[in-house]
Amino acid sequence: MSETAYSPVSKHLSDLEAAREEGRRKMDWALQHMPILNALREEFESEQPLDGETIAMAMHVEAKTANLVELLADGGAEVAITGCNPLSTHDDVSAALDTHESITSYAVRGVDDEEYYDAMHACLAHEPTITVDDGMDMVKLAHEEYPELIDSIVGGAEETTTGVHRLRAMDADGELHYPVFAVNDTPMKQLFDNVHGTGESSLATIAMTTNLSWAGKNVVVGGFGQCGKGVAKKASGQNANVIVCEVDPRKALEAHMEGYEVLPMIEAAKKGDVFITTTGNRDVITREHFEQMPDGVLLANAGHFDVEVNLEDLDDLAVDRFEARDGVEGFEMADGRVLNVLAEGRLVNLAAPISLGHPVEVMDQSFGVQAVVVRELAENGERYEPGVHDVPDELDREVAEIKLAAEGVEHDALSAEQREYMDSWEHGT
Repeated sequence: MSETAYSPVSKHLSDLEAAREEGRRKMDWALQHMPILNALREEFESEQPLDGETIAMAMHVEAKTANLVELLADGGAEVAITGCNPLSTHDDVSAALDTHESITSYAVRGVDDEEYYDAMHACLAHEPTITVDDGMDMVKLAHEEYPELIDSIVGGAEETTTGVHRLRAMDADGELHYPVFAVNDTPMKQLFDNVHGTGESSLATIAMTTNLSWAGKNVVVGGFGQCGKGVAKKASGQNANVIVCEVDPRKALEAHMEGYEVLPMIEAAKKGDVFITTTGNRDVITREHFEQMPDGVLLANAGHFDVEVNLEDLDDLAVDRFEARDGVEGFEMADGRVLNVLAEGRLVNLAAPISLGHPVEVMDQSFGVQAVVVRELAENGERYEPGVHDVPDELDREVAEIKLAAEGVEHDALSAEQREYMDSWEHGT
């Protein structure tokens, strides 16, 4: 391992033992409700499929993620991990991870931009053979500043929508030089994590942060992808009036057919009480929208980066900024209106002071896919060319089967005759 100037989390905390104890308590609670990772842990510990691999990870370092990290380490890998968002790390969990003999955690909550990337450099100094990302910052840094590592990196895995979009753009430009699995795009991620995970955790975090009800509120959802669908569905289920803003005509039509009001953001801005962005794109809410908003609105982002709500525009309009509540900053306009931003415009379900991220059960599914994908890279990485790859369907199904078995749910299977019928083009009328 190369030397690095950035220290692991243990050097950043004052009461290290107390932090480790609390972090372990959080991890143990989560693991009780993660049957997929528990099943895979038995396999990984006995078969050591990751023996000899070094994994560099940039993830949201909290209890559920930590159980994935330990699974990979217990499967034989050396793991170096840091955060993928400056405000999503739980320091106690990071400290607990760092006690594992095969894990070095550099994740610290509240770092500035320079420290954020210093920690990522520290992970890459371990000379990884596999990368695991949430947002693609690690892959980008490896390509831009560590070209000597590219040939020895077998491949990577990407967790989230924003990261996959960035990877596909990088691939289209011919700049992605090792294979990366788009974990975000697989059914076990899309159907559960993005819909139920983002929907439930975002709304729960906003409610706990503000102590306000959803009932009767006009909730404006920016984007009707899988995450936006989840937010809209869960808000509607809590008796909110949902307005969807969307640039894709098919998704806008889908939202309309689901019974939601569909408006351009400039019109929704006049009606909304709560605005939640879920697009992965920048400037979803900007100056022209702030100028139309009623007094007291809540502005929250459930997309990966803090660019969806344009805080530069908001700051420029404001005559005063103040802490309205822990995790809520008020921006006072010249006419006396106050627009409230949650979690500094960062991923609200992970960056707000009391946020816990997605529910444990849905992350068990997503991290189960991550684990089997990393196993696939370790065992068969040479089969994959550089570029973005879909997760092999049999791996996604494997994770679903583990979950169903743990839940005691039985399901049908195709007979030989049915399988032959579906695979043949010769059967006609």
